[in-house]
Amino acid sequence: MSKTILIVEDEHILREIIKDYLLNEGYEVLEAGDGKKALALFEQHKVHLIILDIMLPELDGWSVCQRIRKVSNVPIIMLTARADEDDTLLGFELGADDYVTKPYSPPILLARAKRLLESRHIREQESDTLSICGITVHFPSHTVLVDGTNCYLTHTEFEILTYLMKNKGIIITREQLITKIWGYDFAGDDRTINSHIRNLRSKLGEYARFIVTVVRSGYKFEEQS
Repeated sequence: MSKTILIVEDEHILREIIKDYLLNEGYEVLEAGDGKKALALFEQHKVHLIILDIMLPELDGWSVCQRIRKVSNVPIIMLTARADEDDTLLGFELGADDYVTKPYSPPILLARAKRLLESRHIREQESDTLSICGITVHFPSHTVLVDGTNCYLTHTEFEILTYLMKNKGIIITREQLITKIWGYDFAGDDRTINSHIRNLRSKLGEYARFIVTVVRSGYKFEEQS
């Protein structure tokens, strides 16, 4: 089944360029030039990934991301003409999975989109559950239960948690996490990982204690009494 990607970009020419690249790769494409239309399309269609510009009329990309994250963990790539680190971190804190700064190469954007979609597809093909310390992961449905209660995670938070759980007791460096989640061409830094870990811990509540920070090394999932 073809995957559907929603492009939210107010610059018509740029939107058409991205659209052509995606159509050539066999994806279905929805497009919106403002934030309100983007939300309407998202509600009306099954969307597998969103490419979301920040500077939009009607409703900015941050607001769109925040509203979508209340109801869905669909992968989101945010686009911005600003290279400000604080803007990038804000996007991640609101639930974005990746961040691309303009000007950028459309093939690079396409590669990032493919990485997120393929990662999700692999998860959907897994048939097992993983349960450690009261945290249960169900891979086919991409859900996490904490002490039996659903814990809503973004795509990236899910990837980080499951990677740490599968490597229980092993120190995972920030570089390993970056490579696992985004690949070698990721332009972010340690602050990006720290932001996602902080969000993940906040959602896990008291179970956050199982994600241990190893000073000057990284993180590990460690069983504690």
